[in-house]
Amino acid sequence: MLHKLKNTLLFFLARVLTTFSPGVSYMAFAGPGSSRQLCEHIRRSGIRRLLVVTDKPLRELGLVDKALEGFADSDVDIAFYDGVLPDPTFGQVAEGTAILKAHGSEAVLAVGGGSSIDCGKLIACCALTDEDPKEWVGFGKVKHEVVPIYVIPTTAGTGSEATMGAVISDTETHEKSVLSGVSMAVSATALDAELQLGLPPHITAATGMDALTHAIEAYISRWDRGTRKENAERAVRLVFANLPRAYAQGDDLQAREAMVLGAYYAGIAINQVNVGNVHAIAHQLGGKYGIPHGLANAMVLPHVLNWCAEEAAEPLAELADLIGVGAGEPVAVRARAFIDAVIGLRDSVGIAPTSDRIQAEDYDYLINLAVTEGTGYFCPKLLDADGARHILTQITA
Repeated sequence: MLHKLKNTLLFFLARVLTTFSPGVSYMAFAGPGSSRQLCEHIRRSGIRRLLVVTDKPLRELGLVDKALEGFADSDVDIAFYDGVLPDPTFGQVAEGTAILKAHGSEAVLAVGGGSSIDCGKLIACCALTDEDPKEWVGFGKVKHEVVPIYVIPTTAGTGSEATMGAVISDTETHEKSVLSGVSMAVSATALDAELQLGLPPHITAATGMDALTHAIEAYISRWDRGTRKENAERAVRLVFANLPRAYAQGDDLQAREAMVLGAYYAGIAINQVNVGNVHAIAHQLGGKYGIPHGLANAMVLPHVLNWCAEEAAEPLAELADLIGVGAGEPVAVRARAFIDAVIGLRDSVGIAPTSDRIQAEDYDYLINLAVTEGTGYFCPKLLDADGARHILTQITA
């Protein structure tokens, strides 16, 4: 009962806070060569000292140089922090912040996947303060001025280029912390699919399922706010139509462009109503076992949908209609048809339904964290210990 009351109170507070909070604007350059356009935009904004946040593999592959071609022959002084690893930590944020302050960077440009983008957001928030970013865990805790954050995503899935949040891991507790607020909103992004040509199939699959999870969680949310349904619908259509193509043929530019847009639309959707129970569980799998976020979402998603199929029957049936499955059947049957389609898509891109990393002796630890996180989400069905345990048993090899 207390769990439910807390969720109700948080839902009320979220609606009140967003009523009085400033809106988030979105600026995106899209299409081939859009990364060059973003670089030119940054130059026109008067930025002369820039920190690029990325990871070493992307620099070694030459993708970062390609993304920064728009700065060629410019007077922009660029420093690099390329120490970002999967599941970025507060320690990595501190390393990047030290480079930013020593360089006197006026803005941050994150080039990479969600890890680089999330790390870049926190570095931008640390630029003009000596506060400990661990104190900002939660919503709206960053009250001071931050430097602009620009983004060039090199995967299509996290949606972090469209959100005002970041997920950072704590190496001491092995827990993932969610930080969000208008201060972390991206100033501008480049949706340049050319940078994603040839992305390995397993990364294409995991990030694509990540985008789908965002879209579905936003669509079935109890919080009907903004354009979350329209953007979620766009994302669901694009992912179902294009993920198998991008997975099978990595140099299919049309499929890549569709996936980049799908991930961006899904990011806008969750930026309005947040994520849900899939993330509440998947975050713990990443924090405890290092399971990549997209893979964790892909494993958990069908089981969460099955668990709340009765409460979410109407929106799930609408999504079935959207992708053309279960036509003419009753609501409950169409909802199940959509869940089956999600499973079919996951299987078609080679993602295993279970993981041998997950250990039954860790269930109580994982459940406690998942239920606590789930209290802050506005899902059709509030996550409880029994539900979380059932879902974990389904994904344990």
